[in-house]
Amino acid sequence: MTKRFWTAACAALCVAAATTVDAQDYPAKPVRIVVPFSPGGVADNSARGVSDRLAAQLGQQVIVENRPGASGNIGTQAVAQAAPDGYTLLLGFDGTMVINPHVFPKIPFDTVKDFAPVTKLGDAVLILVAHPSLPAKNLAEFIALAQSSSRTYPYGTSGTGGTPHLAGELLKQRTGIALEHIPYKGGGQAIIDVVGGQIPLVYTAIATAQQYVKGGRLVGLGVSSAKRSAALPDVPTFIESGLPGFEVSAWVGILAPAKTPRPVVDRLQKEIAAALQAQDVRERYAALGIDPVGNTPDQFGEQIRADLARWEKVVKSANIKLD
Repeated sequence: MTKRFWTAACAALCVAAATTVDAQDYPAKPVRIVVPFSPGGVADNSARGVSDRLAAQLGQQVIVENRPGASGNIGTQAVAQAAPDGYTLLLGFDGTMVINPHVFPKIPFDTVKDFAPVTKLGDAVLILVAHPSLPAKNLAEFIALAQSSSRTYPYGTSGTGGTPHLAGELLKQRTGIALEHIPYKGGGQAIIDVVGGQIPLVYTAIATAQQYVKGGRLVGLGVSSAKRSAALPDVPTFIESGLPGFEVSAWVGILAPAKTPRPVVDRLQKEIAAALQAQDVRERYAALGIDPVGNTPDQFGEQIRADLARWEKVVKSANIKLD
């Protein structure tokens, strides 16, 4: 054996030992979750909804820090460049992580290479709602109506390049119906306009629309989740309405910088998954319209890669671009 070999071997053992010790001692100081959006939205509240419970389990403070800007790209880039030690985490949103890379000409991070998935916090159910004057009471009836008509149907969303926008484009591509996207600066204003009859349709989070559907001021045509929502159990899924495999929800999850030690990632996943089972956390998520998940890092990573591939095709077909 050469001296160089033993030197390299000792160095490798020291690194492995340091990693093991770090993982065992983790966390030794407060953990920060960067939310790349302003306070008060669904993404922000999904982080805050789990942070207190997670802090109690880890025995360290969990700080939620808002770093908004550039459709989530600024805060996301900051975490990509942070030390891979488990003390700076990202509240990842599907719009930022798997759609932005396709709609922006340049983006300051690589979703796959720059991050280590920890776990998906949950899925925010999306719903297509209509003004009651539309002569269709569910998605199957609306598709039949639109396919037999020469009319173009406008649909509002919270903005260009968001998950509801791309879900609408996917619906258009799957069925051939004529839909026109009307972007708003938030789902709330879009809902106001559909309630007022200015536009016939809105694709939005179920938390934004459910009170209007329950009150009879809007009609829930369909939810694009895998199963019906407990919030509106009478509204069918897109799959039930004749669109097999049409499953689109807006997800939120926790990611760490790439090269974060796997034992640290696994510890975080275990503790977050346990926090998501707590009754108070589940109640807060239910109010946000989020179904808790808490899957493994590998499962979350697999979905991220699949969503990147799916939305690339939709974006290219619809020619969606943002500056």
